[in-house]
Amino acid sequence: MGEREIPEPWLRGTLTEVPAVFRGVLHALELAKEDIASWCGDLTDAQLNSRPAGIAPVAFHVRHIARSVDRLLTYAEGRRLDKKQIAALKTELDPGVTRGKLFLEFTESLDRGAARIHALIQAPLEEPRRVGKLELPTTLGGLLVHVADHTQRHVGQAVTTAKIVVAQSG
Repeated sequence: MGEREIPEPWLRGTLTEVPAVFRGVLHALELAKEDIASWCGDLTDAQLNSRPAGIAPVAFHVRHIARSVDRLLTYAEGRRLDKKQIAALKTELDPGVTRGKLFLEFTESLDRGAARIHALIQAPLEEPRRVGKLELPTTLGGLLVHVADHTQRHVGQAVTTAKIVVAQSG
């Protein structure tokens, strides 16, 4: 569990054909996949759903990453959330998710997210976008940076929670 044997994606010299901001976001998604697999991939269903000291379980953070990447990229594409996305948001803390279902949703979401980011590469980063019910103003660049930031924030929380759960199990 855990220790990194190779440099983080942003230090590997990959995706050099992709503009810097987009590359950074893509690298953040790659790092998220690697860190979640490394630190959380061997957890049992019970460990993934465990709430030590009442904090959100690993499963919530992994599920939230997957679904928030989808939502944020919907806004980045200039669209509004649909009913399915809103309904999914309301179930992120639901208990009892299984490893297979959780990690499949996570991996597929980040893979789709990477493809969606590639599709946005020609759009200007300063292009205006709107977020949420209140349609708060931002830009494409602001949304992309938030995809990376928000994803990494929840990866950190998932990894920390995983470490606590494993320590309590052993």
